[in-house]
Amino acid sequence: MAGLKKHWGFPRWSEYRTNRDTAQIRLCDYQGCDKKGEHPAPKSPHTDEKWWFCTGHVAEYNKNWNFFEGMKDEEAKAYAKAERQKSGSYAKADVWSWGGKVDQHGFSKVERDALKELKLEPPATLAEIKSQYRKLVKKYHPDLNKGDQEADQKFQRLTFAYEVLKGRFSPLAK
Repeated sequence: MAGLKKHWGFPRWSEYRTNRDTAQIRLCDYQGCDKKGEHPAPKSPHTDEKWWFCTGHVAEYNKNWNFFEGMKDEEAKAYAKAERQKSGSYAKADVWSWGGKVDQHGFSKVERDALKELKLEPPATLAEIKSQYRKLVKKYHPDLNKGDQEADQKFQRLTFAYEVLKGRFSPLAK
């Protein structure tokens, strides 16, 4: 009987993966919840201690959490002022703003360049941008200009410009 298998088909009558360790699962810290606690949330502003919540409870906790809770008005104002002073040099440098400073119409340099590519001037509405994009794309589309490298590059620049400007009007951008 030396050639017999230990596991001989379905159903498995022996143990399955016995050499595997058990997985540690952290439960949600919300009282009475037995879901996985995968999302950390701070216990207080000035500590590294965290609560661990499930998706639903972390959203609720974050919605109701107040960083300044327990501080007096003077303390909160002093803390906010110190933070503004620390980060003030970043705001002055305007490096954090990927598109640069905005003009009187609210368009950044990147957006103004995109408008220029579409042969438009600020202030342009989303309807104007879409209309101009469609008009130019029909002219430079690779299917109509087979083998024309310039038309292909122009088409790619137009598409990129449209994506930049479309993002400006996205509800998430506001």
